[in-house]
Amino acid sequence: MTQTNDPSRYRQAGRSTSGEVGYRGALETLFANARGSHVEKLENFACYVPRQSMARFLCLSEIFKMALHVQGDVMECGVNWGGGLMTFAQLSAIWEPVNLQRRIVGFDTFSGFESVSPEDEHAVIQTAERRAGGYKADSLEDLRETVALFDANRFVGHIQKVELVAGDVAKTVPAYLEREPQTVVSLLHLDLDLYEPTKVCIEHFVPRMPKGAVIIFDELNNRTWPGETKAVMDALGLPRLRIQRFTYEPHVSYAVLE
Repeated sequence: MTQTNDPSRYRQAGRSTSGEVGYRGALETLFANARGSHVEKLENFACYVPRQSMARFLCLSEIFKMALHVQGDVMECGVNWGGGLMTFAQLSAIWEPVNLQRRIVGFDTFSGFESVSPEDEHAVIQTAERRAGGYKADSLEDLRETVALFDANRFVGHIQKVELVAGDVAKTVPAYLEREPQTVVSLLHLDLDLYEPTKVCIEHFVPRMPKGAVIIFDELNNRTWPGETKAVMDALGLPRLRIQRFTYEPHVSYAVLE
């Protein structure tokens, strides 16, 4: 894969300051040029990982703990580059190494947004990514290699733990549940940004979630992405949820089903 230090990769229009863009560019340069192998750098990841990414990792870790004793699989809806998916996979391998039943399943087009609905258009903050093909992460093949290495470094690695499902969730989620009719969901991570795919995942997965299961929201109350809030209101209803958040991370919120 070709590497580039193009500053535009680190910029979010209307949000990123020149200091933030400069920091991320300098961080990439440091990681590329610092002494030690790539593996040694990964083993010392705290030297390089941005504070914001560490905060997100801690949030997901805390939420995974909440669902640890709940039966069921983890469904990540919106995989992008795979950080959330593999966080759940690694935590499962560490904290419940012989839980053969818990599967971590990631749904994504891996080609960007399929389409944008009217419910997504009325945003306070505009972004060029709100379009068909927006937020494309061509990560599927890399993630397949990542999962293979992950399996080589865990107990019972011959039994599948992580599954990647590529395509439009409007088609892939119903097809998955038809293929896996036994599915119970302990943790549902909604990170699709848009109204229609979020609503589809809520409608299909929430009926399979027992009490104590957890839903993670990534764009709830987000002025750039109103579609997720609208989907939750239409498919679940906000008053029935006790939605909580963390003090150290601005985007992640969650609800434990009661």
